[in-house]
Amino acid sequence: MVPAACFRARHRYIRFRVPSGVLMTASLITPHQEARHPLRPLAQVRPPALPPLPPQQVTAARPEGLLQVHTAAFRGSFSGVFSQALRTAGLGSRVLISQFLKGGVDQGPERSLWLCGRLQWMRPALSSCLIHPAADPLTDPADRRAVEAAWTFSREQLLAGAVDLVVLDELGLAIALGYLPADDVVSTLEQRPAQLDVILTGPSMPADLIAMADQVTQLCRGA
Repeated sequence: MVPAACFRARHRYIRFRVPSGVLMTASLITPHQEARHPLRPLAQVRPPALPPLPPQQVTAARPEGLLQVHTAAFRGSFSGVFSQALRTAGLGSRVLISQFLKGGVDQGPERSLWLCGRLQWMRPALSSCLIHPAADPLTDPADRRAVEAAWTFSREQLLAGAVDLVVLDELGLAIALGYLPADDVVSTLEQRPAQLDVILTGPSMPADLIAMADQVTQLCRGA
């Protein structure tokens, strides 16, 4: 006989095969023992109920803003950026353009120009464009205060995240001529909101601002 696998509790039964190949079952206990200890069906063990999972909160990723630098040794970097800013405002975004050395229209933050209802174009309250360093005797102290007022307004808008795109034209040149402190400009750009896009334009750009930029575009004349 060839024993088969046991399948009942306490091994009360065993299966085996006889030489003819027929599978038979034999009891290992007496009828008296069976009467005293009847077989009971095995209890079905259910796993403990798991607590329901909390609802998943899906948060849309916010776009990451870029710091771009557009520079050229000749006039031309601002025109392309201005077209981009105007198109951005036309699509519904809020845009601020600040030109720090351009004058002749006597604007200032209070009398800046609005386009598309969403683009604010501001120049300092200057009677003419600035070409001399701030420390030059020919420079009127009022001109420096006008540039500083334009920067103060731009800085507040930038840090508050009140706009989606900020264009700072001739910012590097304003630093080079001594109208704006470089440390304050760098610190402000480092603290800008993550989703804010900033574009710096002009013929001159400090190395610190170049190093911070995510993208640098330099225009050159063809040979």
